[in-house]
Amino acid sequence: MAENNGNHGVVLNVNAEANQNPPPSTSKTKDSDVGFTVPFMQKLMAEVLGTYFLIFAGCASVVVNVNNEKVVSLTGISIVWGLAVMVLVYSVGHISGAHFNPAVTIAFATCKRFPLKQVPAYISAQVLGSTMAAGTLRLLFSGPHDVFAGTSPQGSDFQAFVIEFIITFYLMFIISGVATDNRAIGELAGLAVGATVLLNVQFA
Repeated sequence: MAENNGNHGVVLNVNAEANQNPPPSTSKTKDSDVGFTVPFMQKLMAEVLGTYFLIFAGCASVVVNVNNEKVVSLTGISIVWGLAVMVLVYSVGHISGAHFNPAVTIAFATCKRFPLKQVPAYISAQVLGSTMAAGTLRLLFSGPHDVFAGTSPQGSDFQAFVIEFIITFYLMFIISGVATDNRAIGELAGLAVGATVLLNVQFA
């Protein structure tokens, strides 16, 4: 900017200071999401607690069904799993994304919707939460240690592989559709994912 007063010219260079003091670069914070910062630790804690409550509620319904002469039934067990997923998605989804499943974490990382460097920490948190839930159920419910209180595999290995492939693809198809596309109705994500888990448990 220039100002002329009589025979004296005064020139002000307003860009000099800006050139000497450039704005701070954002490159330093580019990889800050891969460190164990407080927000990232909150995400891991949400994954631990979410996976814990999911496995605790779902597997507890199976144990109660076995110990009480099939009073819960397969439909009841499916509803418990679906409701647990729905509630937890709405509870901690805004914190960690509510993965609760290594398959979800790996799929998001593969599609570049999740930082690849955070995958091991997320999977470790999910394994820790599910292990703690299984241990809690073991302490709460008595019974022989050699009894498997769960679904019994039926059919050939090929049939089991096909059904597992289908229900896993179905789950990831729904999750990807409602969680990664901005055009989806985000408020219904928990309901859609919970209903998908309910159907998967019913079929499998």
